Amino acid sequence: MILGFWAMALVLFAVATRVGRHFGLIPIVSQLLLATLGLPLLMYFWIEPGWQLSGAQLISPTWLKNLYSLSFALLLGHILSDVIDLRLDRQSLKIALPSFCIPFACGLATAAWLLPAQPWISSLAVGLLFAITAIPVLYLYLRHINYPTAATRRLVQTAILIDLTCWTLFAIAQGSLHLSSLLLPLAGACLPLLLRLLRLRQPLLHSGCFFALLVLAEHYRLNALILGIGYLLCMATLKVPLILPLPALWMSRLQTYIAIPLILTFGIVQINVHSAMDSLSGLQLSALLLLPIASKLLGNWLGLGWAGASFEGASRWRESILLNIRGLSEIVFLNLLLQQQLISPALYFALMLMGLIATLLPALAGMHRTPMNIAAPTRNPHANS
Repeated sequence: MILGFWAMALVLFAVATRVGRHFGLIPIVSQLLLATLGLPLLMYFWIEPGWQLSGAQLISPTWLKNLYSLSFALLLGHILSDVIDLRLDRQSLKIALPSFCIPFACGLATAAWLLPAQPWISSLAVGLLFAITAIPVLYLYLRHINYPTAATRRLVQTAILIDLTCWTLFAIAQGSLHLSSLLLPLAGACLPLLLRLLRLRQPLLHSGCFFALLVLAEHYRLNALILGIGYLLCMATLKVPLILPLPALWMSRLQTYIAIPLILTFGIVQINVHSAMDSLSGLQLSALLLLPIASKLLGNWLGLGWAGASFEGASRWRESILLNIRGLSEIVFLNLLLQQQLISPALYFALMLMGLIATLLPALAGMHRTPMNIAAPTRNPHANS
């Protein structure tokens, strides 16, 4: 019955993706809608009373945890690999500074004043979740509205800089709590240097080791962020390109139809949505839904004004909404925090709902066309320009 549930969940996500495309929604939006609204109803009205299966039972099989580790490592590696494409420029930095600092400060204040007492690293994580921008979804939105090349490059580089800051700050903070746990990830991050000393310079070997080490780090609960960021920075220093472990088309399908649905479902089924929402007051829920979006829009607006227009006729408001997209980056971050019990189920669900609203905003504002696939690789988008 557990196997039947997961097969049914994957089918539901595939159907939601197809139906969403028919109505002009990109897959991640359709998947977020199903995960946030559909799965809790399915659990409450059918799976728990009819099948007599709890969320803990649904995620208990060892094979499922191994599959989750593989999927999580694949998506985390895909997101972190944008680090290797970072090319700092003054305009992107001017946008990124207020776009990160204002929502980050708002998140810290929200955690301190409106949420129950929690460890400082959990409050830090809330601030980072307020500030994060989804690189893959942003790039696809820009590509499919035929956004000017220079403006696309500037916004994508801004998002990469913001996300790199978020992931790095959290990795350092997490590592500072358990210094001994940093040794193995740091050693793994230096593997490209060892391969270079051994004169093994094949990009495929470096890339294969990168994804394999991420799987091991996730499985054994090591600091995958330190490992991933350090490894890719070493590759960037050595000018070794990252190669996806599968052809782009198969990688796209694997992420869209298996990895993303698995990660979303794995997180949602662990939560009793009804009791989770009851644990948040109306003020807390409103703050978690509105403040991340409002503070991010304000930071984006100020940063875009500081950097100046990227082209004649550029809409500052439009670009502010686009840089507010959350999507895949926030899902991976939320699941990481939930698995490590750094955030509560109620906070997880509220911020996932916020991410859904933020990701829907460009579509609601009419700034989209139907893309071919949300999980299309974002490897070096600047090469196409």
